[in-house]
Amino acid sequence: MSFSETIARKRDGGRLSRAEVAHFVSGAGTGDLPPEQLAAMLMAIFLVGMDKEESLALTEEMLHSGEMWNLRDEVPEAVDKHSTGGVGDTVSLVFAPLMAAVGVPAAMMAGRGLGHSQGTLDKLEAIPGFQVNWDRRGMLALLQSCGAAVVAQTDDIAPADRTLYSLRDITATVPSLPLIVGSIMSKKLALGAGTLILDVKCGSGAFRKTLPEALELAEALRSVARSAGVACEALITEMDQPLGPALGTACEVRQAVEIFEGRGSAPLREVSVRLAEEALVLRGRPRLEARAALEKALDDGSAGAAWEAFVRAHGGDPDPALLAEPRRILEIGAEISGVVAAMDGEALGRAAVEVGAGRRRMDEALDHGAGIEIAVRLGDRVEKGQALARVLVGEREIDRAAVVRKVSEALVVGDLPIEVPPLVYGTPEDLFGGTATAES
Repeated sequence: MSFSETIARKRDGGRLSRAEVAHFVSGAGTGDLPPEQLAAMLMAIFLVGMDKEESLALTEEMLHSGEMWNLRDEVPEAVDKHSTGGVGDTVSLVFAPLMAAVGVPAAMMAGRGLGHSQGTLDKLEAIPGFQVNWDRRGMLALLQSCGAAVVAQTDDIAPADRTLYSLRDITATVPSLPLIVGSIMSKKLALGAGTLILDVKCGSGAFRKTLPEALELAEALRSVARSAGVACEALITEMDQPLGPALGTACEVRQAVEIFEGRGSAPLREVSVRLAEEALVLRGRPRLEARAALEKALDDGSAGAAWEAFVRAHGGDPDPALLAEPRRILEIGAEISGVVAAMDGEALGRAAVEVGAGRRRMDEALDHGAGIEIAVRLGDRVEKGQALARVLVGEREIDRAAVVRKVSEALVVGDLPIEVPPLVYGTPEDLFGGTATAES
C-alpha cells in the first residue's frame, strides 16, 4: 500500500497498524517521506485522533528511532522538567538553576517555540554566547560544573520528532493529544532522567484549553513515564492568562533574572517553586523541608548565583544589560474603566510571534528585542487610559496597527467582578481522583 493510501484511510477514520506507524516515523526521520505527505498525515491524526495502541506505537517508534542517553545510569538523582506550553511561561529558566541551588541536578532537553508559545531554547539563545547544542558527554560536563543543563535535541535523539515538531508548528496540528504525547515522551525517555515533573497548562493560552483536556493529557504523559520506570508527577497549572508579564525571548530572560533578584512576577515565582517542590518530593524530601529550602535559595541569593553559573557554563554572559532591547514600545491603554474580565492567551502569544518572538516560517529568524508585556492580571481594577499591555517592537517589519488591535481585542475589560482561576489546580488525584471524566 502506498503512503498516500495510508493517509487516506486514516483521514477517513481508520486506524494505523504498528508497521504503518513505523513507516510514518521512519520516513520522517530519514527524509524518505516528503514534507507534504508528513503534513497530511499530521492533519489526519489531528482530525481523527489515535487510539491507545496507535499512540503507544507512535511514542515507542519515535523513541527507538534514535539513540538513548539513559542519563540515570550516570546521574541517578537528576531531575527533568517539561511544560506543555503556554505564554509568559518562563518557569524552565527559573527551575533549572533553582534545583541546582538546592543540590539536585536538573537535566532538560528543551524545545523551541511551537505555535503561539515561545520556546525555552529560543529564550536562552537571547543570552549572548549561550550554547544549547551539546552531546551526552557535554550534558554530563554541564551537570558536573554547574548542576544544571538545558540542551537542544540532537540529530540522533528521536530524529523523526525534529521534523514533525517543526511541521506541527506551521500546520496548526500542535494541540493533537497523541502528537503531543509522542513528541514529549520520546524525547524525555530518550534523555532518560530518573525523575520527571510535568507542568500541564490549562486555559486560553494553553494547547489544552479545558480542565478535562488538561487532565487527559496529564494522565497520558504521566502514565507513559511511569510505565517506563520514571518517577513522575504532573501538576495542572492555570494558563487563562500569561504566567509572567513578558512574552518573548530577551524580555523573558529579564523576568527570570528579576525572580533571582527577589522581585518580579509573584505568579511566575510561585509556579516555579511549586514545580521544584514536587520534584524534590519525588526525590524523597519531606514537602515542608523542600519548600523551605527552595524559598531560602531564592531569598539568600544562592539561586541567583546558580543562574549565573548556569549561564556561564553554557558559554553565555549573564549580564542582563547585554540583552536585546526593543527599538520602540507601543503602549495599549484601557478604553473604559472596569475589571480585567478575560484574556485570550493564545491571541497574545500569536501577537508575540508576529512581532518577532516566534517563527511564522520554519526558517524565519527571531527578533530577540521584540515581544509583548502584559501590565495587568485577571480581576484587576483598571481606569480608563491605564496601561494594559506594551508591544515591544524590534527589527522585524510588522503591521503595527494590526498587532495593537490583536492585543487590544485579547484583553477584555468588563463591569463586574470575576472569579479568578487558581494558579495551580493540582495533580490529577487532587482534582478528580485520577480520572479524566470530570465535566467542565
